[in-house]
Amino acid sequence: MTVEPVPLFLAPMAGITDLAYRLLAREAGADFTITEFTAASGLSRHAKHSWLKVESDPRESPFIPQIFGGDIDEMVATVELLQDRADLIDINFGCPAPKVCRNEAGAALLSDPDRVVRMVSACIEAADIPITVKMRLGTGGGPNTALEICQRLEEVGVERICIHGRTLRQRYSGKSDWDQIREIVEAVEIPVIANGDVTDAKSATACLEATGAAGLMIGRGAIGQPTIFHQIKRDLGWSAGATQWDENGSANELQWTGERAAVARSWCWNRYLQLSSEVYENGQCKNLKRHAVSFTKGLPGASAMRVELHRIQDHNELGKRVSNYLNDLAHSSSVVA
Repeated sequence: MTVEPVPLFLAPMAGITDLAYRLLAREAGADFTITEFTAASGLSRHAKHSWLKVESDPRESPFIPQIFGGDIDEMVATVELLQDRADLIDINFGCPAPKVCRNEAGAALLSDPDRVVRMVSACIEAADIPITVKMRLGTGGGPNTALEICQRLEEVGVERICIHGRTLRQRYSGKSDWDQIREIVEAVEIPVIANGDVTDAKSATACLEATGAAGLMIGRGAIGQPTIFHQIKRDLGWSAGATQWDENGSANELQWTGERAAVARSWCWNRYLQLSSEVYENGQCKNLKRHAVSFTKGLPGASAMRVELHRIQDHNELGKRVSNYLNDLAHSSSVVA
């Protein structure tokens, strides 16, 4: 079965989807990117570290910051502060992290549909731009509430909903329940984006066939491998036009695994460093070491090289060390994943 093209989203992920990585994902085929989820409490109190998470760049358009919180007044205040710089604002009801859920935020709010609807309705009323929502199926401590909540959110004016097909209790275990996502797709008229267990073109096809979703959001499958968006589009016949990396090799040869693995990773890493130098103060990203681990995972000699990385404190030195490692592998005929 041939699946029609749908938009591909890079999921918001703490410590991963910083600005440079979002720009890289866009260049590598993502249609939409979303910031790291950011606490409304920090933004409304003008905490510098929170506002750094919602910086953007004209190349990212549309710019979609994601916020979370348990206090409706704080959420409304944050929407009012963000809307002049954002194209959309996404509200998180999907995070399963204990420190978030203990504060009655993230996926924990799914146990109280009335509160979710009140919060989103208040944010929509305060906003001059669209509000979207990302959520899970429920808390896992009782009947799933996602279907009811989605129907009610459509009534109050939510623009789009993304559903991760797991509960709070599941976190990232088990399989994403695509059947329940389909029930929501069929129950509402607004676009529903499916999230969970999409890692390549085969799983993307299976998810779209199972859910009938209007788009796909990719999280863990995109950690350290932003070319996943290009690869899905290429393998499903959705791609059009040249890619950013044509000058470094044929796009058809660039794979995240296999003999060409280091070529794709080398291009992506060096481009990430270049983007970091353009968008960050002093050209340094706080997530650099974490990305270095992700970009080198599974490659020959990577474990030993990462031990070395933990001793490197200077960001420029760390960036060059990974660049040299990947470049050497890219020019080796024995690269395997």
